[in-house]
Amino acid sequence: MSSGNHCLGLDELSWVDVAAHLARDPRLIVPVGALEQHGPHLPLGSNMLIVRRIASDLSQELGVLLAPTFNFGVNVETERAYAGTATLSRKTLHRALNELIESWERHGVTEFIILTAHRHDPHLEALASLLASASRIRVVDIWDVPIHDLVEGDQSAEHAGEAETSLMLYLYPDRVRMDRARDFNLAPEEFRRYMRGAMPAPPVGGTGSVGRPSLAAGEKGELIYQRILDVIRRAVFTRPDQASDTL
Repeated sequence: MSSGNHCLGLDELSWVDVAAHLARDPRLIVPVGALEQHGPHLPLGSNMLIVRRIASDLSQELGVLLAPTFNFGVNVETERAYAGTATLSRKTLHRALNELIESWERHGVTEFIILTAHRHDPHLEALASLLASASRIRVVDIWDVPIHDLVEGDQSAEHAGEAETSLMLYLYPDRVRMDRARDFNLAPEEFRRYMRGAMPAPPVGGTGSVGRPSLAAGEKGELIYQRILDVIRRAVFTRPDQASDTL
């Protein structure tokens, strides 16, 4: 997958090296995660783990600088305590990232590629409304990539279901507990209400996931991962006059 480039993470380079790189390529990838329940079978940081791997692979392959992963996001509000979960408000996430963007912009970044694997609407709204003085900001939700032909169930109404569990089985198989996976379905409109934050309590009968993780497989995860990389590569990392701000 990688072209053999050395790591281009800001946290692993000196400021001299970062300045030299920005003089050649003023782009910066910023992965944004979340710490949220993903059922009893997946880690709380699944969104972070997935987007961090995608960002790292794209950075190494294409030679674009990579910011440290911002590990927290805006989660679905629940009336049930899922141990270890933590959320920011939409206002806090928006402000924190705006301040980081302002700092990096002063150092010569002219294009920010914000990647996220967390599709809660208030989270995405916080990212979509980020501002910069003169730089371009591009927000990519990896779940906007069409993968319906790669899954058996309904990918539009799942959280930690077939697609996400398959990705984790491919990328981090040792962190998945398939013996704990339980299918739990919601009607698409009910799922959309939940993701919009219009349903403050978790759906009755669920354990922090929605969908059919029983259908997950590492082979599917590999196909999904390559599809996501291919689409983002073509849609985002092209010449500025050929690209758009969305997938």
